[in-house]
Amino acid sequence: MSTVVAQSLHVFGLRAHVANNIFFFDEQIIIFPSGNYCVKYNMDQKWQKFIPGSDKSQGMLALSISPNRRYLAISEIVQEKPVITIYELSSIPCRKRKVLNNFDFPVQRFISMAFSPDSKYLLAQTSPPESNLVYWLWEKQKVMAIVRTDSQNNAVYQVSFNPQDNTQVCVTGNGMFKLLRFAEGTLKQINFQRGEPQNFLAHTWVSEDKIIVGTDTGRLFLFESGDQRWETSIMVKEPTSETKNLENIQESESLIEFPTISSPVPSHEQVILASGHSQLVLPQVFAIAAYSKGFACSAGPGRVLLFEKMEEKDFYRESREIRGEPAHFEYLMYPLHSASITGLSTCIRKPLIATCSLDRSVRIWNYESNTLELFKEYQEEAYTISLHPSGHFVVVGFADKLRLMNLLIDDIRSFKEYSVRGCRECSFSNGGHLFAAVNGNVIHIFSTTSLENISNLKGHTGKVRSIVWNADDSKLISCGTDSAVYEWNLSSGKRQTECVLKSCSYNCVTVSPDAKIIFAVGSDQTLKEIADSSVLREISAFDVIYTAVVISHSGRMIFVGTSVGTIRAMKYPLPLQKEFNEYQAHAGPITKMSLTFDDQFLLTVAEDGCLFTWKVFDKDGRGIKREREVGFAEEVLVTKTDMEEKAQMMLELKTRVEELKMENEYQLRLKDMNYSEKIKELTDKFLQEMESLKTKNQVLRTEKEKQDVSHREHIEDLLDKQSRELQDLECCNNQKLLLEYEKYQELQLKSQRMQEEYEKQLRDNDETKSQALEELTEFYEAKLQEKTTLLEEAQEDVRQQLREFEETKKQIENDEDQEIQDIKTKYKKKLRDEKESNLRLKGETGIMRKKFSSLQKEIEERTNDIESLKGEQVKLQGVIKSLEKDILGLKREIQERDETIQDKEKRIYDLKKKNQELEKFKFVLDYKIKELKKQIEPRENEIKVMKEQIQEMEAELEHFHKQNTQLELNITELWQKLRATDQEMHRERQKERDLEALVKRFKTDLHNCVAYIQEPRLLKEKVRALFEKYVQRADMVEIAGLNTDLQQEYARQREHLERNLATLKKKVVKESELHRTDYVRIMQENVSLIKEINELRRELKFTRSQVYDLEAALKLTKKIRPQDVPETVPSEDVCSAAPTMRLNEQEETGRIIEMQRLEIQRLRDQIQEQEQVPGFHPLAGIRLPSLVRSEVDFEVQTN
Repeated sequence: MSTVVAQSLHVFGLRAHVANNIFFFDEQIIIFPSGNYCVKYNMDQKWQKFIPGSDKSQGMLALSISPNRRYLAISEIVQEKPVITIYELSSIPCRKRKVLNNFDFPVQRFISMAFSPDSKYLLAQTSPPESNLVYWLWEKQKVMAIVRTDSQNNAVYQVSFNPQDNTQVCVTGNGMFKLLRFAEGTLKQINFQRGEPQNFLAHTWVSEDKIIVGTDTGRLFLFESGDQRWETSIMVKEPTSETKNLENIQESESLIEFPTISSPVPSHEQVILASGHSQLVLPQVFAIAAYSKGFACSAGPGRVLLFEKMEEKDFYRESREIRGEPAHFEYLMYPLHSASITGLSTCIRKPLIATCSLDRSVRIWNYESNTLELFKEYQEEAYTISLHPSGHFVVVGFADKLRLMNLLIDDIRSFKEYSVRGCRECSFSNGGHLFAAVNGNVIHIFSTTSLENISNLKGHTGKVRSIVWNADDSKLISCGTDSAVYEWNLSSGKRQTECVLKSCSYNCVTVSPDAKIIFAVGSDQTLKEIADSSVLREISAFDVIYTAVVISHSGRMIFVGTSVGTIRAMKYPLPLQKEFNEYQAHAGPITKMSLTFDDQFLLTVAEDGCLFTWKVFDKDGRGIKREREVGFAEEVLVTKTDMEEKAQMMLELKTRVEELKMENEYQLRLKDMNYSEKIKELTDKFLQEMESLKTKNQVLRTEKEKQDVSHREHIEDLLDKQSRELQDLECCNNQKLLLEYEKYQELQLKSQRMQEEYEKQLRDNDETKSQALEELTEFYEAKLQEKTTLLEEAQEDVRQQLREFEETKKQIENDEDQEIQDIKTKYKKKLRDEKESNLRLKGETGIMRKKFSSLQKEIEERTNDIESLKGEQVKLQGVIKSLEKDILGLKREIQERDETIQDKEKRIYDLKKKNQELEKFKFVLDYKIKELKKQIEPRENEIKVMKEQIQEMEAELEHFHKQNTQLELNITELWQKLRATDQEMHRERQKERDLEALVKRFKTDLHNCVAYIQEPRLLKEKVRALFEKYVQRADMVEIAGLNTDLQQEYARQREHLERNLATLKKKVVKESELHRTDYVRIMQENVSLIKEINELRRELKFTRSQVYDLEAALKLTKKIRPQDVPETVPSEDVCSAAPTMRLNEQEETGRIIEMQRLEIQRLRDQIQEQEQVPGFHPLAGIRLPSLVRSEVDFEVQTN
């Protein structure tokens, strides 16, 4: 045997299509199928233990665990035969208890199983066309009963026992709901199915005779003893997606499981077809579980509904909906692959495994911590994956492109894409500076640093299936379906060696560490050792096909994977005989295998969607180690934007934390203050209550002592009275006894006389009775003789009638025999005719069967062709849809960009127009600003005056506020006085209570002294004690006399304070009314003043415009006058007087200007006077006298 040993360490995977594929073993451990194993997984400690399946198993079909959690039943197909293996879970390790494999009935496979409540019996349902339900006493391998559940080849999904009755069984399936009972060695149906047949997917028992059943149309039924009692339906509007098996729901009071039954889970291709459409989905109820208050059921992907039983009814109502969001559901372990794993790779610097699958996902696992590091889903299927030796990059071949991606701390992000469609194989070089990718029959070599295609290796005529680099990355070895193994020299880009065998289609290739020997496996069921273009050795695979091969970095171990899911560990050099260790791990063909860089772990993946990690040992149990110079790296890639976002988020969170701390501290302070106040109030309250209770207690004690004295007196009286009554009763009773004795003697005499009389009567009665008896016997004997004679006559008549009946019977029998013979002859003829026709029909049916079988074969061939064409059509439709989506997206982008360009051009044009208008407006505003600046100066003077008035008003307001505050202070003083008087009153009342208590105590003590009035010595001592107790202070003597005076003084003070309080309240009310009226008056005056200011501003504006007009007119007159004057004086007549006239004209103009200035000054003074007079409103229609009129008047006066 081989010295190489592999031990399974951990598995990442779940067989989803196994019926009832996950359940709890106890509160921490779950059991689920993975590959060819059943795995026991501890959720708290994260360890796994394996229950191996049968050797040469072709896959598990169904699981079942006994109610006492002691036995596990596994249904398998072993060498094309059904087998049920029962394991004992209580033993460590789990051992096989029974194997059921010899059956006296036809069976292809067992699709559903269930243990009875006492775990003694096993129920198993076979697949169509037999569809038998088998009831086993499994310990003795004895079939107790067998019945055919369906005759129409419908699918059966679940079988179960009544949880409280071994003999009652439920079976559900497509159009089937049956309740069966085991009795007298048979299973008999006890219900009658009414209504339309439904596709019943799952059921559960909620009580001894009630069952909840779910259908594929989202309907729920409640059956009681086989009759329908309740029905409801579940509808949900959401896009269809992959239906996953429901996990378990665990409550604190009990353990609940969803029995993941063998209902039809959709295939991966069906999920892809359905994922693109959003429609009104009918949620399929795949699982139902009962719990204490009701039941839970699945309602589509990631959705669970809880139903609770309504009070006083046998119906259920929906109480809660749980959706598969992170707030509600968490992964039990981690998300796993749900389809065939196509790619596997490891790196050197980190303990990472990269896998890709046909479920369109890429996952990064950690084989040291057995966790999922990264996980991302894509739109296309991933065919191959390779991890960079550093563990920071990954290259993945998708259906549409080859993507080079970064492995960030929380994401897998693509940074370079290559148009390599349908890349089925890729690999980084050992140094990481190059990577190779396969496109059909061409191998592309890319540089990791420049990201460019540096060479293309062409030579294969078929698809390349596997590539591998040698240790120094100088060579690349490839193999393919064209039966060729090529060794490429990367420096020249040409083939260095080649080995072509036409009989073999290669699946995988690997190379020894020294790059001298190539190992290849293929379809010819051999492992080939190739060197220098020739096959050195061929080692047989012993009737299996090798699908993967890998050699250790030390060159001493070889591992191969087979098409049946087994792994073989061999020692190198390869043995000639069958010397290897074989392990049945997977339930499907192994797709990829890999060894870690230190040769410690073997990694295998297969078409069953499971990833196994194996620990590699030698025969003695020692690990095969390679020295590591450096430990695993802990660095991760993070983008700068992510870091900045994280830093920003941290700052925001820090500020938020500080704010919350401040808020919490403030809230704590407030609560402390509130609680301290409450504590003070409570302590005061409790002290008062204690004092009141003390006083009550004293009063009650005094009352109790009084009552004790009165009770004693009353008891003494009662005793005296009782003794007197007893004496009276004794006397009376003695007299009565004497009387009764006399009566008794009289009655005794009477009874003796009566007895004698009765004895005489009895003797007389006996004599009369004997005489009557004799007479009656004689009478009845005579009657008996008569009756016997009559009976003999009747018997003779009966005999005669019997003879007549026998004669008639013989005649009738003779007639019937003749008729029977006639009928026999008639039917014999008919039978011969029917036999002849039956023979003819048998010949015809034989011919028709042959025709039918040939037609069926043709139909099957056609359906296979149709399915293949449909698969191609689906793929092409997917490609077309993706391309159409890309085209639509690009068209939308172009349209959006055109629209944005047009909008921006319009915006620019509008902004230019606005800019021009604003420039014009700016020019106008500048001019207006200059004019307004000139007008501001007089306004400022007016504003100053107004401000002075406002200041005076504010001073008045302050005065009123001071008065208010003074009044408020007076009120507070009065309130304080009132409180002081109240406190004084409470103190006086307390004193009064104390004195009353003292008086009561004295009275009680005095009453106790009076009891000793007959004993002078004791009375003297008690009186002295009373004196010492109560007459210790001199002031206590006059308390009784002072009580009345204190009460009178208290009443007088109270009346005085109440009168003062009433007067103060009236004063406060009056002053508040006065203050309010003053405030209203001031407000009204302010409003009127503001109105006058606004009107004066308008008038001022108007007068300034008039002044401006006058100044403008004045400037015009200055320009016009020197030209007009020479026209009035003719030059011919007055030539000599011209200089003197010019002088006079200049003087006149100067005088006019001076007059106008004086007029303007007068008008300004008048305006100021009008502004100063309050309430005066000048008329807006008054205008100043015009300059032209004044000039004319001046000319007239001078002339």
